[in-house]
Amino acid sequence: MHTISIPMIGTDTAWRDAARRLLAARVKPDDVLWDFDGQAPQLFESTADLPAPRRAVKVSKDFVELANVVVWHKDSQRFARLYALLWRLKDTPGLMADRADPDLAKLRQMEKAVRRCQHKMKAFVRFRDLRSEGPRRSFGAWFEPTHHTMEPTAQFFVRRFGDMDWMIVTPSVTAKFTNGKLTLHPGDTKPELPEDGAEDLWGTYFCNIFNPARVKISAMTSEMPKKYWKNMPETQFIPGLIADAEEKVRKMQDAAPTLPPERMAAIRDQLMHSAQPASWNMLDADLNGCTRCPLHAPATQVVKGSGPRDAALMIVGEQPGDHEDMQGLPFVGPAGQLFRGLAAQAGLDPDAAYITNAVKHFKFKPTAKRRLHVNPATSEVDHCAWWLRSEVALMKPKLIIAMGASAARATTGNGKDITRRRGTVEVGTDGLPVFLTVHPSHLLRLPDADRETAEAAFIADLKTATGHLLQSAPSIMHLTETTRAEGSDIAAE
Repeated sequence: MHTISIPMIGTDTAWRDAARRLLAARVKPDDVLWDFDGQAPQLFESTADLPAPRRAVKVSKDFVELANVVVWHKDSQRFARLYALLWRLKDTPGLMADRADPDLAKLRQMEKAVRRCQHKMKAFVRFRDLRSEGPRRSFGAWFEPTHHTMEPTAQFFVRRFGDMDWMIVTPSVTAKFTNGKLTLHPGDTKPELPEDGAEDLWGTYFCNIFNPARVKISAMTSEMPKKYWKNMPETQFIPGLIADAEEKVRKMQDAAPTLPPERMAAIRDQLMHSAQPASWNMLDADLNGCTRCPLHAPATQVVKGSGPRDAALMIVGEQPGDHEDMQGLPFVGPAGQLFRGLAAQAGLDPDAAYITNAVKHFKFKPTAKRRLHVNPATSEVDHCAWWLRSEVALMKPKLIIAMGASAARATTGNGKDITRRRGTVEVGTDGLPVFLTVHPSHLLRLPDADRETAEAAFIADLKTATGHLLQSAPSIMHLTETTRAEGSDIAAE
């Protein structure tokens, strides 16, 4: 049995060095007793002086990044868990990609907990002025982290407060930054820190930026757990602010500006019910300049409908995605490609139908790497329904297939309970038959285990829609003989 002592300071380096030596010596995880900062009883003689590996021990980058975080967790078994996973990795190189592995899943949870603790430390450390003499200001703080995160988080404070001297005392490790040099020392009890007049100013600022109309106790305590409150000067005001929130909201409502005059409502109503374009050319021109809702501003371009404008079938989706916004064409992204493939299996040729969307501009949330799809609001669907009604009026299709909640609302006035209503035909707001089903993007979000069944149900929906259309316009549909027969059977039912 090997007893490996890991110090409180330099934990990550000490564990990595010990793990390399143990792995090189082929010491099994069950033959190692990990001792953190002398806390474990010395039942065995220490054999930590294993020979250094003759050649570098190579492990995956993912494991190194995981271990560099997990070593700071408070779990007494963290070192044993990491070494056990490292031992398995030498025979199973792809283990780090196995999300179902329980050992890896546990370590991932620990990694997440440590990172959360570091985030809380960066947010909730409160310095007090130590009023030292000299050219550099000096500050001190006391903090009680959940895990051993003082050492790995110290460099953040070095970068953030490099122009002053400071110390942060925690029960396990104390960090001191003096004259531009960081040193780490054993932890201590809470020091006597002087009163700081700046805390009164900070409390006044905190009270004035508090928004009583957005009070959510559970969300607040989730982001700012009460365990940290005792060391944060502003938290003394929170109970009073919460108690007065309802009264302050009432006063804000009383002081709110009056509603716009009735003529504004009349103008908006006139806009929503204005005369629709009399031709496709007029519709195209008007769409290019659409500013009916704010979605036009960040979008690249308006995405118009595509396909034969005399088709018997109109297919309505929800809104353009990133690919559609860039190309200016509907249903060219992943959901559109999936739809076209499943439609072909149903015997339906999408190129023989007119395809459009309930909303004509892409609504998204920008991130560092890509634009994330955001569902359109009800008001945005209602504003854009005017364009869809114009398309319907010019086209006069025999059947409309509405895919998804937004499409259902735009065509029937009701976007609720799509799962219950799918596979049925309803009378739309324009008096035309509307066949309801889910949007193909819904299928893309399903787990692989449920995907095949859901796709089969979607294909069945399209076949049912085909059956309804065959009764009125069989020559328009491009169907295989098998599907034509199936559609006839469905229609007969």
